[in-house]
Amino acid sequence: MRISVQEAPFDLGKETQAFAEGRKDMGAIVTFTGVVRDVEGGLAQMEIEHYPGMTQKALEAIASEATERWSLGDVLVIHRYGRLQAGEMIMMVATASRHRKDAFEAAEFLMDYLKSRAPFWKKETTGAGTGWVAARDEDEDALDRWTNPA
Repeated sequence: MRISVQEAPFDLGKETQAFAEGRKDMGAIVTFTGVVRDVEGGLAQMEIEHYPGMTQKALEAIASEATERWSLGDVLVIHRYGRLQAGEMIMMVATASRHRKDAFEAAEFLMDYLKSRAPFWKKETTGAGTGWVAARDEDEDALDRWTNPA
């Protein structure tokens, strides 16, 4: 398991290759990359803040939970902070498991957690001004399916 909270950009190809290298015991590797989305063509920048020790521990805990819940062989989570521009990669999740269903579900679980519960705060600057990004009901609903299955 590797968790990286970093300011520097990451190389998606290299990270994916390194994660997949030598995986003879895993039948599935799933990756997801989040990209800073432009808000109707008006995003000047997004600034992401966090508390380093708290953030690292929170991401390690949720990755450990995913590993146990879906019997994962490995997990990678990279999340950036600092000033980012539209189109830049903001995060990456990779999961490896014996079967694809576990890898996909664990990756979705991690992404839902990162979107709604991870201790990051996002501030967008647009032509209309600067403001903090509020939690969205859709993101909470997505995470809720993992804690309160129907």
